[in-house]
Amino acid sequence: MVTTLPQALFRHFLGTSPDWYKLSLLACLVINPLVFFWLGGFVAGWLLLAEFIFTLTMALKCYPLQPGGLLALEAVGMGMTDAHHVMDEVSANLDVLLLLVFMVAGITFMKPLLLKLFTRLLVGISSKRVLSLCFCLTTAALSAFLDALTVMAVVISVSVGFYAIYHRVASARGQHDSHDHADDTRLSDISRTELQEYRRFLRSLLLHASMGTALGGVMTMVGEPQNLIIADQAGWGFGEFFLRLAPVTIPVLAAGLGTCLLVESRHLCGYGQRLPDTIRQILIEHDRQDRAGCGVSERARLWVQLGVLTWLMVALAQHQASVGLIGLAVIVLASSLLGITEEHALGHAFEEALPFTALLVVFFTIVAVIVEQHLFAPVIDMVLEHTGGEQLGWVYLSNGLLSMVSDNVFVGTVYISEIRAAFQQALISAEQFDLLSVAVATGTNLPSVAMPNGQAAFLFLLTSAVAPLVRLSYRRMVWMAAPYTLALSLGGFLCVRYGLEPASQAMQTLGWL
Repeated sequence: MVTTLPQALFRHFLGTSPDWYKLSLLACLVINPLVFFWLGGFVAGWLLLAEFIFTLTMALKCYPLQPGGLLALEAVGMGMTDAHHVMDEVSANLDVLLLLVFMVAGITFMKPLLLKLFTRLLVGISSKRVLSLCFCLTTAALSAFLDALTVMAVVISVSVGFYAIYHRVASARGQHDSHDHADDTRLSDISRTELQEYRRFLRSLLLHASMGTALGGVMTMVGEPQNLIIADQAGWGFGEFFLRLAPVTIPVLAAGLGTCLLVESRHLCGYGQRLPDTIRQILIEHDRQDRAGCGVSERARLWVQLGVLTWLMVALAQHQASVGLIGLAVIVLASSLLGITEEHALGHAFEEALPFTALLVVFFTIVAVIVEQHLFAPVIDMVLEHTGGEQLGWVYLSNGLLSMVSDNVFVGTVYISEIRAAFQQALISAEQFDLLSVAVATGTNLPSVAMPNGQAAFLFLLTSAVAPLVRLSYRRMVWMAAPYTLALSLGGFLCVRYGLEPASQAMQTLGWL
């Protein structure tokens, strides 16, 4: 019972979040200024970074925008960074923000077609291992030429559709009845048990797909934003970037696919759940009814979506424009050809991406603090003191560790700039610079799968609409990523430390480089 004004204020603070979480955040807001003024910005910066990661771990209890935003506002207010520096970080990542605002919305208009395609895949492959491998390979192939965030948006949209199909039937709701698939109150006990199994099944597919985006994204200069920056600094084209990284990325791809089969076969870390037969029948029946009720108008809409999707793939593969601008073109083409002209209908398409877009801006504020307080400087200086193959290994490991807790684009940019400066000062040779560039590219992409905040696509998955539906928490995501983290990180390290230099020399001898 709320009887006083302070009690009412506390109740409204962060809404329905647990009281202990509210008190923890308030304690952080009180402690941070004391640490900053007594121990300095370096210690306070690392404390702030740990607190921000803590808000991400509690994403299912409270969306990180509010608690993380309060921490970021306090950091700016204390002078750990300033609004101008934050704006610089936002400007540097404008392509990513436009991608989220426009591309994710554009994918919404093609959801019916994507749902049909993936439903056929889901009901057509009975083996969970084969299905998991297909999801991992498909997202890897797409991410090598498209953008991991775009690929993840497609997977999330399809997964929400899969979940909603079963949840509507289990709740005894008709196809045209209004229904909230986040509300489980109408489910029977049997349906609740099936739903738990279905959630485990969808979670595993989502994690396989997300790991596929990392496996494919590291292979090409267009797969991840930092790859473009590294390729530009090193003076590599598309083909040379692929060949330079191939001694690492190809063995790691094999290790990743092997991990996919292993965890499904051995039911490790939450994998191995098969699609329940009753749910498979529901999906088959839904697909049958969908095809039976597909009239001329509906077929025309599907053909339009297929045409726009084809144009999207071609435009992204040829890099005709910034990904965000291509996403805007998708919205214009799809909405105009599908007859979606009402403002509220267009606004609905933007709902899912905008909260995450705002969260990314908060994250860039934390990155600005990292830059201004030089949090990573001691690590970078220590790593660059080493030489030869030992230096390659340390660059890979330090990139990986820092990318786990920070943003891999930021870490990659800082490292390649420092390495480029060392090369210009004749502190390292041209051959060592090329090898170190490979170590930076693979180090920022592979070990960063360990934590959701390591890659924007992973963080997008954690904070998306599908995460609470399938009960995908931060800790569960870290646990399910653990086998992949071990395989990708260890495989990448061994290749960088012991195989990269001889493989590069062999390719130079053959005239490939």
